[in-house]
Amino acid sequence: AQNPLHFPNAYGSHPDFPIEWWYITGWLKNASGHPLGFQLTFFRVRPAKVWANPSAFNARQLIFAEAAISDPAVGHLLTAQRIARSGLGLAGADQNHTQVWIRHWFLQQTSSGYQAVIQGKNMGYRLHFQITQAPLLEGPKGISQKGPDPKNASYYYSIPHLQVSGDVSIKGHSQAVQGEAWLDHEWSAAYLPKAAIGWDWLGLNLHNGASLMLFMMRRADGTPLWLSATERSADGRVHYFHAGQIHMQATGWWKSSRTGIRYPVRWQIQVGKQKFSIVPLMDNQEFDASHSSGTIYWEGAVRAISQGKTLGHGYLEMTGYGGRLALGASSESEGRQTAPKQQ
Repeated sequence: AQNPLHFPNAYGSHPDFPIEWWYITGWLKNASGHPLGFQLTFFRVRPAKVWANPSAFNARQLIFAEAAISDPAVGHLLTAQRIARSGLGLAGADQNHTQVWIRHWFLQQTSSGYQAVIQGKNMGYRLHFQITQAPLLEGPKGISQKGPDPKNASYYYSIPHLQVSGDVSIKGHSQAVQGEAWLDHEWSAAYLPKAAIGWDWLGLNLHNGASLMLFMMRRADGTPLWLSATERSADGRVHYFHAGQIHMQATGWWKSSRTGIRYPVRWQIQVGKQKFSIVPLMDNQEFDASHSSGTIYWEGAVRAISQGKTLGHGYLEMTGYGGRLALGASSESEGRQTAPKQQ
């Protein structure tokens, strides 16, 4: 395979690939124990129309970032998003380690893990992430198949069980937080199969130290085109599961009054012999990223529950419910360098 996944190079960017992202999500608590969810995604996109243009003024890459905080006391996502062309020091993604930024927003590697700084209009955070576990390859040799065609695949690893500390700002009020997070890094030449309109993805930090990632590439009628899961048990053993060993059943829906899109926000899931239900921190965790990646999706903090007990915490991401996903559509047409509106 081209560009096999090797560390430490895998931490950096892979500009030969059209799309890449670094994605970090987690559950936080403030001093009084109030739960918060947070997410941050930095995308690097190579717009098709500029590949062959050698002009120095032509953006080789576009970088866009989407950040959110889930606070049940607010009841909807607080979001911020940005987009910029790489170069001139305004935005970029280093190749030899994780360092991706748009102006003063960044996610970067440190000696013990990562740190991220985001500052939007109504939300922001400065968080430190300490690594406690080795990277987890999300597929044999780090190749994650996304459909029956071998071309639909990505290089993909996760770093579960990151220990988080720092501070979060919500509507001008700053508070110290701590918690646990999950990092994904993925790059691909052909991510979404033609027969799929979107995906449902779940990453869970389980309380016993294990971790579980699963996703479904979804057809227009809601049936799975492709199912895949990775589990690393508490003793460090890695298991890869295929479609016959995975079952995902939506059990509860929420409809956005803003966009009219319906999302399945509650699920019953079975992976191998493990069964659990997924319950969101709050129903409205819809993200309108029209001003960055050009998508509208649901991405939120969830709990995994079995027989009344919480097995772990994580994030659920659901795309393509408002129409087929077209990642980076707005960035290709606009390539703006201004900061979009924030809410």
